[in-house]
Amino acid sequence: MTVDSATQEREVPTADTTASSDGEANGTAPAPEHETPQAEPAKPQRGRPKGSGPRKTRSVELTLTVTGTADGEWQAELKHGSKWIARGLAIPAAAVSRAVKELHEDLSGPIDEVIDAAREQQQARVQQLEAELQQAKQALAELES
Repeated sequence: MTVDSATQEREVPTADTTASSDGEANGTAPAPEHETPQAEPAKPQRGRPKGSGPRKTRSVELTLTVTGTADGEWQAELKHGSKWIARGLAIPAAAVSRAVKELHEDLSGPIDEVIDAAREQQQARVQQLEAELQQAKQALAELES
């Protein structure tokens, strides 16, 4: 036996029909629990509105350029988009080494090699200058005698 749902319709009292019958009995205006679909405020749509693309993350373009010489002199330049913020700032080699170690381990190796080579070159230069100074002191001592 099959039952057709169209033939089995029964009226089930809803909140609107019971409120209207109670309101008529009390003689007061019924307070509707649900407004009609025309007066119902629009429910916010889930998801993105039609036609909108994926949300773009706002990014800031800053370019930091650090350059070093074989003598161990380091300079930094900072550019924001196409505008220069700072140019030719002298940076100590130790600060460059610390900053690079903070950024990434893979970056610190090559830069530390450059800094070590510059340090060795400066030590050789200091030894050369000390030898020249010693020769100059001896020459001065000979002239005074």
